[in-house]
Amino acid sequence: MKNIFNVLIVPVFLFCSFQKENDESQNKKLNSETIAKKGDRIIYLFFKADQDQAGNAKVTLQSSKIADGRLKQTPAFERNNIHKGDLVISLTGSDGKEVIQQLVKDPFNPELEVYEKEGITRHKAAFQNTEFSARFPYSENIQMVKVERATEDGVQLLFTQKL
Repeated sequence: MKNIFNVLIVPVFLFCSFQKENDESQNKKLNSETIAKKGDRIIYLFFKADQDQAGNAKVTLQSSKIADGRLKQTPAFERNNIHKGDLVISLTGSDGKEVIQQLVKDPFNPELEVYEKEGITRHKAAFQNTEFSARFPYSENIQMVKVERATEDGVQLLFTQKL
């Protein structure tokens, strides 16, 4: 009688435990999908920049896209890391305050790595026209984008546009 009892009870316990795990995993999937749909979005900004012979830059916003997702890491921005030619992209909220900023290393003079027999070397390239992009966590509060370029005298405003 004990053997029959054990043979019947053990499969019942195993079956019940697997059912509970399947239900929990399905609930977790549904919860994570609804959370991602509710608030986690990314805004992508695609820019085109032109520079004349005198070094004056002109930036235009080609397009912006909003996609579902979440940035794993928000780029840290520090004013002391700005060098001449770098661009600072700022997003401004509806209250007029800057919500977030991002640093883009000089897109007209990028540093390229070259793999040679002697090893890896770095060279600066010079472009008159270039394209670059930036991505930020999206918020309904964001109203405007601003692009500034670092110069020897401070920062120069290159571009401002409402989103």
